[in-house]
Amino acid sequence: MFGSISISHHLLDPIKVLFRAGVSIWGWGGLGIVLFVVTFGPFAIFYFAFYILCFLGGGLAVTLLFGKINSEKYLEKCEHSFLPAAPTAVPRALEEMRRESKQIKIDRRLTGSSIIDEPLQQVIQFALRDYIQYWYYTLSDDECFLLEVRKTIQNALVQFATRSKEVDWQPYFTTRLVNDFAAHLHVFRKTQQRIEDSRQKKDASEEFVDTFFEVEVEMEKEVCRDLICTSVKDEEAFLRDLCEILLYLFLPPGDFHNKNMRYFLREILAKGILFPLINQLSDPDYINQYIIWLIRDANCNYEAFLNIIKLSDKVVELEAVRDRAAEELQYLRSLDTAGDDISTIKNQINSLLFVKKICETRVQRLNSGKEVDRLKLAANFGKLCTIPLDSILMNNVALQFFMEYMQQTGGQAHLFFWLTVEGYRVTAQQQLDVLRSAQKDGKRQSNQTKGLLRAAAVGVYDQYLSEKASPRVHVDDNLVAKLAEKLNYEDTTPEIFDDIQRKVYEMMLKDEQFYPSFRQNPLYVRMLAELDMLKDPSIRGSDDGDLESFNGSPTGSLNSSLDDLSNANSEDSLQLQVSISDTGVCNDHGKTYALYAITVQRRLPDGSDDVWKTYRRYSDFHDFHMRITEQFENLSNLLKLPGKKTFNNMDKDFLGKRKKDLNTYLQLLINPEIIRACPALIPYVNEFLENKAYSKGKGDFARKMDTLVNPLRNSMRNVSNVVKSIPDSLAEGMTKVSDNMDKLGHELKHTFLKVPPLKPEEDSEHVRVSAHLDDNVDDNIPLRVMLLLMDEVFDLKDKNHWLRRNIKNLLQQLIRATYGDTINRKIVDHVDWMTSPEQVAETVKRFRDSFWPNGILAESAPRREKAIRMRSRVAAKTKMLVIMPDELKHIIGAETTRKGILRVFEMFQYNQLNRRLVYVFLEGFLETLFPQYKFRELFIKLHSRSQRMQKYKQKSQPVQVASCQKR
Repeated sequence: MFGSISISHHLLDPIKVLFRAGVSIWGWGGLGIVLFVVTFGPFAIFYFAFYILCFLGGGLAVTLLFGKINSEKYLEKCEHSFLPAAPTAVPRALEEMRRESKQIKIDRRLTGSSIIDEPLQQVIQFALRDYIQYWYYTLSDDECFLLEVRKTIQNALVQFATRSKEVDWQPYFTTRLVNDFAAHLHVFRKTQQRIEDSRQKKDASEEFVDTFFEVEVEMEKEVCRDLICTSVKDEEAFLRDLCEILLYLFLPPGDFHNKNMRYFLREILAKGILFPLINQLSDPDYINQYIIWLIRDANCNYEAFLNIIKLSDKVVELEAVRDRAAEELQYLRSLDTAGDDISTIKNQINSLLFVKKICETRVQRLNSGKEVDRLKLAANFGKLCTIPLDSILMNNVALQFFMEYMQQTGGQAHLFFWLTVEGYRVTAQQQLDVLRSAQKDGKRQSNQTKGLLRAAAVGVYDQYLSEKASPRVHVDDNLVAKLAEKLNYEDTTPEIFDDIQRKVYEMMLKDEQFYPSFRQNPLYVRMLAELDMLKDPSIRGSDDGDLESFNGSPTGSLNSSLDDLSNANSEDSLQLQVSISDTGVCNDHGKTYALYAITVQRRLPDGSDDVWKTYRRYSDFHDFHMRITEQFENLSNLLKLPGKKTFNNMDKDFLGKRKKDLNTYLQLLINPEIIRACPALIPYVNEFLENKAYSKGKGDFARKMDTLVNPLRNSMRNVSNVVKSIPDSLAEGMTKVSDNMDKLGHELKHTFLKVPPLKPEEDSEHVRVSAHLDDNVDDNIPLRVMLLLMDEVFDLKDKNHWLRRNIKNLLQQLIRATYGDTINRKIVDHVDWMTSPEQVAETVKRFRDSFWPNGILAESAPRREKAIRMRSRVAAKTKMLVIMPDELKHIIGAETTRKGILRVFEMFQYNQLNRRLVYVFLEGFLETLFPQYKFRELFIKLHSRSQRMQKYKQKSQPVQVASCQKR
């Protein structure tokens, strides 16, 4: 036990020693630190550390400097020891070669035409300067690379020019380009119909774009361009692939296999030229500005502007116009004017207030979601005009709706019989007139012609009146029996069907299921809209501006009154002197119209003169002229009222000319010879010249019907003239008599006898539009182009075939009358002119000036303010509506015309859709330029990455398998 205790004491002794030593070390160290701080201050420790770092850094610097000096001495010693000295002439020669400027010779010939080569060389120079030189000179001063790039570009342009000269561009511009545009419009129209059927919001642009490309897949079946039109990344990749293919075709093999060169040119062409160009061409705001510039000569009239505002369904457009009108109002109210300017400014303020009110009303309706169809609103609350049946039968637009109604009610046989008889009467009369002229010349074909006329009449009888006719026109059996007897025993005349035709007309007019019920049908409202006779009850005021005439002096006082003028006799009336002394422009409820001040002077029995003024509008003159020409038919050949002008009718020069023409009209009206010949005319003249409000006897509807029917009545006697054409000449007439009459019955059956279907039999939704054209239309270039565009713009394929056939014949007559038989030659000449060196040079210059104005690369134009862009939209729509001629409205209808124009405009308001159209044009251009290469298959492959395309193929595969199994 004691041993163990002793051992523990021996173990504790070293521990105590170590503990004492540690305490002494920390104690002395702490004491040293305390004394150091007390002696040198509290920051001494930092100074000490800084001195140590400086010592170490200085030692390292001295070591590096010493080593560098010794290394250089060693290297110099080694160079002089092992390498021979270079001769002095070689370095001097190299230095002189570097200093000598190289003479670069470039062949500036590209296309073989100097007027094209000059601007094209400038484009190349600007492109090299702004896309390559600005960064290349920071790497090297050697010009060889730039020279090679320029030579490569020029070689590619030479190949392109050579290839372009070998291509016949006429089919591309007259066929392919039109087909592509019509197909694009076809897809857009089908998209609109699908959106309307699904009742989606029109403002959902993303949904619209998605639906558009779905329709494109269904129509194209092999191509969908949604990726390159909606994704910037995919679009850039597509352009790179396309540019690389073009470089492969244009560049020599050595240059193409040079990757550096190829990549440089590819990026310049894809990112520097094509991508910015496509961005600009597909920008809706740029297109709207271009439309405004393109139609800069057409003045926007007030009526078209108001129509656009009333039809606008975009709140942002209406707000932009409203805000602009408010700014103009504020400016006009701040003006300090006096004299004649006051009335002008008041008229402008009233017009702006009216526009502002319409915009606010439309915005309120659209925001509340209470927008109602204009046709339904007018049908329920508006006052509908009554159009006589004979006017309906004389008008193409009105007839198409009546024809559709008659087919719905089963009365189409009556209508087609009436039309057939009209066609027979005109055709038979034409042939008999030709026959009489030929007989005067000693030619005899009487028996043959009469036999053919009889055969045609029998064909009409068998088709509608015989017992085997289906459907049969049921009329008085006695009339049918008399007709059959005439056909058997008498010579046929143009008037052989007149009695039965008159009876059928009375049936359509008075039978409750025909014309009376048609006036209560929605088709009647649609007809009024197409005739532009449907007033919108939501907008106060007259649509056509035919307000009541301003009556009285502008100063509010009159010199005299002649209330008893109507009692004057003919001798007194001869003492009248009438003249239009002044014209003015007035504004009432936002409607601007011209007012004519008529000064009337009458010689009283006592020898004194009585003078007064009355104020009339042109519509008053028109109404007065209609009344007197109806009462006195002979006056229609003597009195010619100046024609009505829809556009620019407030122009100063036009008003001066109309004032002169109306003065001539008045002087002829009060001519003593006319007064003596028509004494009953005096009360009408006196009433018109009285100093009080003129009471319009005909009304707005009658004047519109007169404006509508007269142009058609003057151009064709009845509906059948649209289908039957007069022989080219009397000499050719007899030659064509037998051929025409042989085909007469056949033509009548196909023209009128058979009921035309209301809708096309073939489903055209998934077929390209060019597949619907008639074979006999392809050779007539303008007719083909106009029919194709009108079909898609105005949706004529959804109309009945009768209307479309009439439109085709009208277009043929118009083209023949305007250009004759040389129209195709003129179109070919125009295409040659478009591809001539002068026009190509102008195109290159426009491209140069657009990208490099004044030789400086154009910066990206800042995006215009939204309000300005919206006002540009309204201005562009108004311009497009203004340029549409009234004759087009008479052919296809006012409402259809407006919808078609607005459809084309709306198509250009989607950036993605515009890109698609640009790429379609580009693909067609390349397929035309390189017909020997399979560009179509190449584009199908490039667009195959589209998921829509893949889904469509997956859906179509089961259908194809099922069809194969059935076979």
